[in-house]
Amino acid sequence: MTAAPIAVSPERRLGERGLLEQAFSRASGTPLVTGNRIRLLRDAAENYPAWLEAIANARRTIHFETYIIWDDKQGAIFADALTAKAREGVRVRVLYDWLGAIGKTPTRFWDAMLRAGADVRAFNPPRLASPLGWIHRDHRKALIVDGEIAFIAGLCVGQQWVGYPEQGIQPWRDTGVELRGPAVAAAERAFARTWATAGSSGIDDQIEVPTPPPAGDVTVRVIASEPWTTGMMRLGQLMAAAARERLWITDAYFAGTPDYVQALRSAALDGVDVRLLVPGTTDIPLVQALSRVGYRPLLEAGIRVFEWRGSMMHAKTAVTDDRWARVGSSNLNVASWIGNWEIDVAVDDPEFGKAMSAMYLEDLANSTEIVLSEARVGDRRRFSRWPHTSRRTFGSAGRIAAGAVRIGNTASAMFTERRVLGSAEARVVALVGLACVVLAALILFWPRLLAIPFGLLLGWLGVAMLLKARSLRREREERGEGRRRVVEAGSAQSASSEGPLRS
Repeated sequence: MTAAPIAVSPERRLGERGLLEQAFSRASGTPLVTGNRIRLLRDAAENYPAWLEAIANARRTIHFETYIIWDDKQGAIFADALTAKAREGVRVRVLYDWLGAIGKTPTRFWDAMLRAGADVRAFNPPRLASPLGWIHRDHRKALIVDGEIAFIAGLCVGQQWVGYPEQGIQPWRDTGVELRGPAVAAAERAFARTWATAGSSGIDDQIEVPTPPPAGDVTVRVIASEPWTTGMMRLGQLMAAAARERLWITDAYFAGTPDYVQALRSAALDGVDVRLLVPGTTDIPLVQALSRVGYRPLLEAGIRVFEWRGSMMHAKTAVTDDRWARVGSSNLNVASWIGNWEIDVAVDDPEFGKAMSAMYLEDLANSTEIVLSEARVGDRRRFSRWPHTSRRTFGSAGRIAAGAVRIGNTASAMFTERRVLGSAEARVVALVGLACVVLAALILFWPRLLAIPFGLLLGWLGVAMLLKARSLRREREERGEGRRRVVEAGSAQSASSEGPLRS
């Protein structure tokens, strides 16, 4: 006999929704903002024209924050557009990542823009006083114009997002959004913070952040994460916990931590349709190989894994139950969750969620499913066979760090025996073993080869700590001097007020 379904009152449903919204706000560290309009933009074919149109229509300010602007045809188009607006008197501020620009954007690229009056800053170059500070990168991709319209995406600016038709190379697959309404102020505040963090150029740094009027009925969160805040990691785990029917994820450099992987596995084992779409061809083959090591525990829990058949899947998105969705710059790895400055939009809207789901299904039509079966049927590829990776270029240190975390997880499992290693991890175990043998040989036969760089590193760290101590002492002395002046001023005022009484 089948039990009758339990009726849930509207009041209880409202209460459950309120608790879930509260959980999302606390997990992400960002409040829900109502009254917005949002537009889903697919690939550079829709993102770049919208960005350039907004730049052309700018009247007061253009704030452009991106990991890389490549010195190529697309980079030149954006540079010319920004330079032209700066000449018109529009306040143009451009923030790019120092590490991301290495080998891609020479300093001469910015000359015309600077001569036109634009302010350009590189984020977090190496500093003597901070030997390891350079690992924190500005991985955000955001454009805010006149404080009225914001674009948040996974796209940088470069020809690979448009493709090379003459060479038969397809565009990179990516996703962004256009945002109007009060939430634009949150994106503007996020830019103002990274802008201030990047330092001062002597030009007026004051950024006003007005709140635009309502432009629609969509509720969103603009999640501007910073190093060690882990807001996006907590939000991702919560989306997995909240999913009732489906959780569909796209990621460019997947290297999930054990707790995040377990969150996905728990959802799948509970009957949720969990799918993960990742690149089939990537610009960082090492990270892709390490990412594939993590497929087996996902597949064994019933999670469906797909690899994109195009040139590169660079989007970072998720959609849950056709209701909650995320689009932005954060990858599912420790570099994005802990190390970088990132920006994402989390949307609570059924119409937008359905659009995201429809786009996801279109992407799966151009993907190959990875399965545990030894047989290959149609578009289903067995787990032990990998497609050839054709492009081999260097990427960011953050993505390489994410791969290092994957190696660390495997090595930890091997030594602590807290979980059983799968056969797919044999390559990583062999890599760790070989690295240990090579390191041992270097220590035994060429100790100076390691002692000299290690000594230099220790010396650098020591100098950095001494500089930091001097800076902290100066701050303490300045605070003490300020308090002394306040006390003296108070005493002088008291004495002057008491003077007539004594006379």
